[in-house]
Amino acid sequence: MITASLLIAGAYLLGSVSSAIIVCRLMGLPDPRTQGSNNPGATNVLRIGGKRAAAITLLGDSLKGLIPMVAGHLLDAAPAVLAGIGLAAFIGHLYPVFFGFRGGKGVATALGVQIGLYWPIGLSVAAIWLFTAKVLKISSLSALVSMALAPLIVSVFWPEKLLIGMQLIITGLLFWRHRSNIRNLVSGTEDRLTDRPQ
Repeated sequence: MITASLLIAGAYLLGSVSSAIIVCRLMGLPDPRTQGSNNPGATNVLRIGGKRAAAITLLGDSLKGLIPMVAGHLLDAAPAVLAGIGLAAFIGHLYPVFFGFRGGKGVATALGVQIGLYWPIGLSVAAIWLFTAKVLKISSLSALVSMALAPLIVSVFWPEKLLIGMQLIITGLLFWRHRSNIRNLVSGTEDRLTDRPQ
């Protein structure tokens, strides 16, 4: 129980480290919470800082989900603990204790959790994201489609109820965090990938 508690607490604290804010500070860019969409995530960093800053942010956010899950596997954590670790890392990103509980929307961290849980799950979700982005050229819609299918993918590769439940919660929270994007998609005003800086 002590090990499980430490893993879950550590996952939340690591998830609370905002890659976007740190990258922007180190690169002399504006605070992503005050520019663009006001979201501290890789897509907004792309808007205000370009591809290099966005790529570093994306990697950092993914590692926040990946590292705790790998640690759980190395310590032979049970599925219930893995589910707790994944949720903690994801919630840490959404509501970071170190940054006034103002976090990102969670796509990269969720993908890190999925890769860390079982790499075919993460690669399948990533492949859906990439295919949807290539066809529709809308980042938020690609995220919504891939994460909507993620619980089904988890159920195929690792049909454990607690892990499927973890992914259902992650998907629900991610949709909630994307509610403004959903409104923009419905109204036809959502940004397209082709509108991003080069």
